[in-house]
Amino acid sequence: MFDLDNWQEIFSTIKKNKLRTFLTGFSVAWGIFMLIVLLASGNGLQNGVTDLFGSRSKNSMVMWTRPTSMPYKGYPKDRRIQLDREDMELISQLAEVEHISASVGFNAVVSFNFESSDCYFEGVSPSRFIIDGMKILNSNGRFINDIDMKERRKVAVINKRMREVLFRNEDPVGKSFEANKMIFKVIGVYEADEWGSGCKAYVPFNTAQLLFTKGWGIGSISLTMQGLHTVEANQAFEKELRTKLAALHQFDPNDNRAIGIWNMLEDYLQTMGIFGSTRLFILIIGIGTLIAGVVGVSNIMLITVKERTREFGIRKALGATPLSILQLVLMESVLITSVFGYIGMVLGVGLSEGVNLLMESASQAGEPSIFKNPTVSLSIAVGTTVVMVIAGVIAGYFPARKAVKVTAVEAMRAE
Repeated sequence: MFDLDNWQEIFSTIKKNKLRTFLTGFSVAWGIFMLIVLLASGNGLQNGVTDLFGSRSKNSMVMWTRPTSMPYKGYPKDRRIQLDREDMELISQLAEVEHISASVGFNAVVSFNFESSDCYFEGVSPSRFIIDGMKILNSNGRFINDIDMKERRKVAVINKRMREVLFRNEDPVGKSFEANKMIFKVIGVYEADEWGSGCKAYVPFNTAQLLFTKGWGIGSISLTMQGLHTVEANQAFEKELRTKLAALHQFDPNDNRAIGIWNMLEDYLQTMGIFGSTRLFILIIGIGTLIAGVVGVSNIMLITVKERTREFGIRKALGATPLSILQLVLMESVLITSVFGYIGMVLGVGLSEGVNLLMESASQAGEPSIFKNPTVSLSIAVGTTVVMVIAGVIAGYFPARKAVKVTAVEAMRAE
């Protein structure tokens, strides 16, 4: 513990050497400030790009059929492949498949009381809720469940636009509307990232297939995958999937046009790989900046100790122990690095939070932005400051330790 005299002496030394103290502190503050700003910028860019993927599951895939582009075993090209329940069973057996949902779509004119509109309906399975990352907006609503599927109920989960057009300010849950002269009951209002801004509704797949495709055929298949953590593993799974579907439908396995696939997981893994390299680059630059700060502190502390060598000799002649002198130097180093480190941390975090507020304001005003929440966690900011303080202590320890080992006579002779 340091008594009041020690503190007074430390502040007196700092006051006499304002420029030296400022240069030492500036090295510390600048290193921490730059590291926090760099990390925040990297996080903001990553969050902004990741947000472009939307609410849909990042490990998802959608497949649909297109005309073949190659003849195969006597079959001509431009032959249209039709997905059916056999495809669903085949895909469901793959170990990598987590959730799966068939889909069939149709357009209909919907009406409620005196309101009407065109609407796109899509028959889906309950798993589609997870795959698309949907959110039910009303507390009394829900998504399609297994009972709706089994009993082929004519129920619908509508989007916000359809609620606004047909039901205005009313709660639509429990109300029925007409679609192509058929009555559907609203069971929920959903929100999800999707193309377009028109009216859309989800209905049970079995119901849609029975009413609009004569109980047969699938428009597309959506699924999520598990255990695929690299681009290579994902590509191998996609190749295996195409091979199995090719064997089932008798088309060339190398005919990539026969089955259209949107593989969101591959895009996501590639993007995260790029950001992994970016984070490493930023971290190297940040560590380099910190090291530069530590070197600056070390050099200045070395000069400080050298300037005070004569003072240390006088202290030792008056009876001061080497430990007390060493503690005095280290306490000064800790004080300077702690105060200026905190200043650098506050400025770095403050700048990142200020930029975040500007980005949020621009987003609310409809302005495009590549940044989203460009901030760093408090633990990282504090941890960086602690590391710099420890480095400052070490930087002051070695030259001070060397100085206090000099005898009092030799120290007082120092210029």
